[in-house]
Amino acid sequence: MSKNQTTDTNPNRAAPLMDTEAQAGDASGMRILVTGANAGIGFWSSLQLAQRGAEVIMACRNTGKAEIAAKAIRARVPEANLRTVELDVSSLDSVANTAKMLNGLSHLDVLIANAGMVHTPRTRRSSVDGLELVAATNYFGHFALVAGLLPALERAGAARVVTLGSLSTRLVRPHLDDPQLLENYSPWRAYAQSKIMVQSFAFELDRRLQLASSSIRALCAHPGYSISGRTPAVAGINEPGILKRTGDTLQAPFTQGKDRGAWPIVRASLDPKAFELPGPVFYGPRGWVKGGPTVSRPASITTNRDAAKTIWFAAESATGNSLLG
Repeated sequence: MSKNQTTDTNPNRAAPLMDTEAQAGDASGMRILVTGANAGIGFWSSLQLAQRGAEVIMACRNTGKAEIAAKAIRARVPEANLRTVELDVSSLDSVANTAKMLNGLSHLDVLIANAGMVHTPRTRRSSVDGLELVAATNYFGHFALVAGLLPALERAGAARVVTLGSLSTRLVRPHLDDPQLLENYSPWRAYAQSKIMVQSFAFELDRRLQLASSSIRALCAHPGYSISGRTPAVAGINEPGILKRTGDTLQAPFTQGKDRGAWPIVRASLDPKAFELPGPVFYGPRGWVKGGPTVSRPASITTNRDAAKTIWFAAESATGNSLLG
C-alpha cells in the first residue's frame, strides 16, 4: 500500500467502539469545530463525531493534511458532513481571521479546543507573536479563539466549549508567575504547565459563563495515556513502524490507542447530562489512563480560584482579548 493512500485494508477496524458507553451519543444536526483535526485525538474525535451524524469543521494548520484526514474519514463514513478550514492556533492573526469567518455561520454547537503541542521544543521558542510557543499553541490561541467565537456559540442556544486536559497536570509544580516560562523553561514543564492553564481556563470559563447566565457550558476532557503504537493504522494519519508498535504494545496494561482516547472528548461533546452537572466538569477514562469515558476529578491546582485569576489575566495580557471580564 502506498503512503499516499488514505484507507487501510480493513477500514472497519479504524474506529473500534467496543465499549457500550463509549458508543452512546447522537450528534445529528450538530455543528462541531475541532481544532487540530488532522491527526491524533483530533482526527479520532472528528471521525467518531462524523459517525454520529455531526457536521464537523476540521480546523488545521496544514490544509493538505486536513484534506487527507477528511478523505480518510469519508472512506469510513461515506455520508460524513465535513469541512476543512485553515487555522494556526499559535498565530493570533490566524485565530482572528478564522473566528471572523466562522462567525458568519448561523451557529456553532461545540468548539473542541484540541490542537496542541505534545512533543515540545528542547529550548524555549517564540510564536510569531513573540509568545512562548507551547503556551501560545495549547492555551493562548484557544483563549483568543473562544473569545472570537462566543457570538456563534451563543446563537446555538446550548453550546459547549470542550478543552483538552491532561494527567500531566498532577505531575508538575507550575510557575504561574512565569506563564511564558521566561526563566523556568523545560520541555516537560512547558507541556504540563500549558495543560494546567488549559484546564483552569475551562473551569473558570464555565464559572463566568454561568454567572453571565449564558447558555454555553465549558467542559474539559483528557484522553488518558493514549499512544500511537496502540492506535489503529490509518495511512497518512497514523503509521507507526514495527519497533514503535512493539514497544507500545509492551505498555498495554496502562495505555490505550488514540481512538479510545477520543472517547472522553466525544462524551463531553455529546453527553446530555453535561448541562445538569455542577462545575467543574471533567471527563476522562474510567481507569484514569485507559478505559471507557466517565466524569472524573481534576487536579486541585486547576480548580484553584486564585490560580485561575492569574491564568486568565495571563491570557488576556498575551492575546489582547478581554473575555467575560
